[in-house]
Amino acid sequence: MVTTTKQADEHPLNEFIERLKTGKGLLVDTPQNVLEVVGILKSYGVVLDAYSNNLIYIAENQFLEFFPFFKYFNGEINFAKLLRHWWHDRINYEYAEYCMKAMVWHGGGGLDAYLDSEDFQILANAVIKAKFKNNPLILGINQLFPDFLIEQLRVSSYYSGLGQFWRVMADIFLSLSDLYDSGKIKSIPQIIEHIKAGLVADAGRPIVYKVKIREQVYDLLPPKAGLTFLPDTAIPYVEAIFFRGTPFPGTVSYNAQAYQIPPDQGRFQYGALYADPLPIGGSGIPPTLLMQDMRHYIPEYLHAVYRRTRRGEDDLLVQICATFQKSMFCVTSAAIIGLMPYPGDTEDPSEQQANQVYLEKWLDRLTTSRLLDANK
Repeated sequence: MVTTTKQADEHPLNEFIERLKTGKGLLVDTPQNVLEVVGILKSYGVVLDAYSNNLIYIAENQFLEFFPFFKYFNGEINFAKLLRHWWHDRINYEYAEYCMKAMVWHGGGGLDAYLDSEDFQILANAVIKAKFKNNPLILGINQLFPDFLIEQLRVSSYYSGLGQFWRVMADIFLSLSDLYDSGKIKSIPQIIEHIKAGLVADAGRPIVYKVKIREQVYDLLPPKAGLTFLPDTAIPYVEAIFFRGTPFPGTVSYNAQAYQIPPDQGRFQYGALYADPLPIGGSGIPPTLLMQDMRHYIPEYLHAVYRRTRRGEDDLLVQICATFQKSMFCVTSAAIIGLMPYPGDTEDPSEQQANQVYLEKWLDRLTTSRLLDANK
């Protein structure tokens, strides 16, 4: 992130800085873009609803399970469902775990800090002792490797935290679709404002997590930890998934001598705003799972747009990914505008300068993203 201050007319993406100041966002406002963004967010909202429910189920019911064979079943296990699972006639919950692991890896925010605190260790040890009080073998192993089970509970806490974050986002996206269907959403700025309003409304929503062991409830993320939706899950999620991400196997070399992966994870640029849509749809690329899930819930008006393209449905996952990136630039716009130090229309020169510096730092990071491609 660049720390030097540049003159407004010197920044290569100054056009987008001015757009953010006026609430227009990073995506050009056209009827086609509005249709695509709302349509893909409708599909994404349905998928996020399923992801959220499963992550929270795993956090509350599969914690400290070493072999959670049925974690994707949400407690409903039967032979027919097992066959559909093997046949992959299901939601790909593996992608939700991929996002969760990326958040664990990159960290950031109050949730990450709290999980490294002494308070969390005390609560985690209480859960471990209760869970395995009749299992001296596991308790003995825990004595030898005291961080192993605590780390499992840290991961479980991220399952819950991401599930709670996606619960809010799913509701925002589904309500956006309802407003569009009723004719109340007609422009990209209105989409951005709707998302921003949803983020602001739930900014202080508590992030809490408790588990139940033999009818006894134990806190892992207690209310007194003071964790809330916006600073402790939303912002770390944007940082980890939109910006940094993880290198996709098969697309870059993991050989240190090839220098295709930065040595500093803070310089990673593999997130949703940078990914090339062409590899998306190939095996081994994690977002392929998300695109596969969303294709089942695309509204007919958006599906019709895809059918009219040159390749029709032959490259449907690539088209979905390109549209999804457009929608993520709208979500990013809502986050950037919502966190701007001062109103975009301020007349105070010092406040204008503060806004300019703030927006330049964001756009510096987006210079190598697919921002220009999304606006073609």
